[in-house]
Amino acid sequence: MALPLIRLLPHRFNTIRAFVNAKVKWVRDPYLDYAVEREKDLKQVISFKNQIISNPSKSLPLSAASLLKPHLNLPTTSSKFFQKYPSFFSIFQPSPGLPPHVKLTPQTLLLHKKESTIHTSMSNKYNATERLAKLLMLAGVTKLPMHLINRLKWDLGLPHDIVGTLLADFPDYFEACEVGDAVTGKVEIALGLVCWRKELAFSQLERRPIMVCAPNANLSKHIGFPMNFPRGFDLENRVKEWVEEWQALPYISPYENATHLSPNSDQAEKWMVAMLHEVLWLMISKKTERENLFVLGEYLGFERSRLKKAVVHHPGIFYVSNKIRTQTVVLREAYRKDFLIEKHPLMGMRYRYIHLMNKMQRRDEATLVSPSGG
Repeated sequence: MALPLIRLLPHRFNTIRAFVNAKVKWVRDPYLDYAVEREKDLKQVISFKNQIISNPSKSLPLSAASLLKPHLNLPTTSSKFFQKYPSFFSIFQPSPGLPPHVKLTPQTLLLHKKESTIHTSMSNKYNATERLAKLLMLAGVTKLPMHLINRLKWDLGLPHDIVGTLLADFPDYFEACEVGDAVTGKVEIALGLVCWRKELAFSQLERRPIMVCAPNANLSKHIGFPMNFPRGFDLENRVKEWVEEWQALPYISPYENATHLSPNSDQAEKWMVAMLHEVLWLMISKKTERENLFVLGEYLGFERSRLKKAVVHHPGIFYVSNKIRTQTVVLREAYRKDFLIEKHPLMGMRYRYIHLMNKMQRRDEATLVSPSGG
C-alpha cells in the first residue's frame, strides 16, 4: 500500500546558525526620539480626562486625583501636574468650605467630543475589532488575560470600556473566558475569540503586494523586512552578510504556531521578529514600551532574553528610544523622520491634544522642537 506523499516545508528544518559574534551598536535617532518625547505626559493627561468625564459632576476632588498618582506613574503631585497644563485642566472651588476640584477646560471638552465621535463610529469600531482579534490570534493562542489587554489598550487605541463596547457590539468576535496563570495557577478573566478568523490571519508584510519569492515559491514565502538605518550607522561586513542570509530565510507568519523551531536557530529568530513587527503594526502609533512587548512575548511562550536579542540584533527594523523615563520600541518603517506615514484618526486626535497641552505652557518651560522643524 502506497504511503501518502508528505510535503516538507523548509521552515520545518531547524538549521542552527547563531548570530555572528559582533556587537551591534546603538545609534541615537533624533527624529524617532522626538516622536516618543512629544507624547510626554499625554497618556496621564488623557487618563485624568477620562476619570473626570466619567464622574457625574464632570469634576474630580484634588484629594481623589492624588490617589491616582502611583497608578499613573506621575513624576509630581497631581495638583502640580494640573497646573502644568492650564489649557487642559482648571482647578476651582465648587463653593466656600468645599475642597478644591479639577475640571476640564472648554477646549478640552470640545476635543473630547470629537474623539468620542471617532470611537463611536462604525468604521473605527470595525478597525479596532479587527486589530484586537489579530492580537488574540498571534501564535494561535486565541485568548489573552484582560490585564494584558488593558496593558496594551492605550497603544492599540481601544475604547476606555472594552467590555461595554467591543465585547457587547461584536459578540460574534469576542467572548469573556478564563485562563490559568502558568506561574501561580490562579484563574483570571480573559478575552477570547469566538472562532478563528481565517481572513485576518495574514500579517502586514504578507498583505503587501510586492513579495520577493524563492525559486520554489510554492513551498515557501521569502519575505524580507524593510530596514532603515539612521545617519552615521554602519554594520560590520560580517553582520551585513549574516543579515542578508537571515533575510533570505523563509518567512513564517506570526499567526502560525512555530514553537517547534529550535529556539537557538536563525529561523526561530526570524519568526520572533515577525511577531514583534506585527504587534507594533497593530498599534496605532506603531510603537510601545519595551516592557509591553516582553510581557506579551513571555505570555506567548518566548524567553525574555530571546526577545531582547531579537530587538537588539535588528536596529534597522526596531529603534529603542530612552526618552520619557522608559524604553520604547519604535517600528522604523512606519515613520518618515518623526512623522507617521499612515496616521490613524485617533493619532490625529492625540496630536491635537498635545497641541492643546503645549498651547499655554508656562514661560519658564522649554518648548519641545522637532528636529525636522515641525
